[in-house]
Amino acid sequence: MKLRSPAKVNLYLEVLEKRPDGYHEIQTLMQRVDLFDEVEICLGGRGIQLVCEGEAIPGKMENLACRAARSFFEEFGIQGNLQIHLEKRIPVAAGLGGGSSNAATVLMGLNDLLRPGGDREPLMALGAKIGADVPFFIFQQPALARGIGERLVAVSLPRSLWFLLLVPPFRISTAWAYAAYDRISHKKREPLQIKDSYPELVDLLPVLQNDLESAALPRHPQIARMKEKLIAGGAKGALMSGSGPVIFGIFASKKEAQETEKAIFLPAGWKTIITQGI
Repeated sequence: MKLRSPAKVNLYLEVLEKRPDGYHEIQTLMQRVDLFDEVEICLGGRGIQLVCEGEAIPGKMENLACRAARSFFEEFGIQGNLQIHLEKRIPVAAGLGGGSSNAATVLMGLNDLLRPGGDREPLMALGAKIGADVPFFIFQQPALARGIGERLVAVSLPRSLWFLLLVPPFRISTAWAYAAYDRISHKKREPLQIKDSYPELVDLLPVLQNDLESAALPRHPQIARMKEKLIAGGAKGALMSGSGPVIFGIFASKKEAQETEKAIFLPAGWKTIITQGI
């Protein structure tokens, strides 16, 4: 079975209190985009095996896709063997949720193969044990996520949202980003009230905010400079996605994104990707 595993962007990310278990309560507005990894799963073989092409990723059971397969087999009492072939196109450790998406895709694929018609709610609960963003990818629509990411509410976004991703040559780990944020943040405030509908792009622009940018900027000031370049080049708004370091500009059309892509001079090692919200 061959499946597509999409990336995501965070249009809003607010870090709230740190929980006793070490996780952070968050509030984040996310949308999937049409930048895909390719995942192929085949029942059989011996144990859970992973073959990956593209960017280097954790292997064996450190990989979220492998952990998802093992969790699925344990949860539903299945003695399963699985071969996973993963073609990575989503930048790794970049704030785009590629690993969580891969895990969600494996869970959904196994559910279709072994539990035809099985309810997706148990999958989302299982996914939350694997990674905070996994339930969102199983939810399969734009959503406001609360808790550690497992409590989801559907949000209506403009039909045509385009993103110009700026991908730097360095990476930021999620654990480092949250630890760095904890060291610098002492603010207490009421969470922003995210609405359930944003009909037009202009309605969405005031929401664009990411608390984790403040953690990344002291080490990577290039992020702020590239956001400024996106705005100067025509983006309606710009933001770092997730724990970074990928930055996106947001547009109402592909043509506008392409024009900004041509106008921006990139530092050595940076690259661009144009993608659409789904």
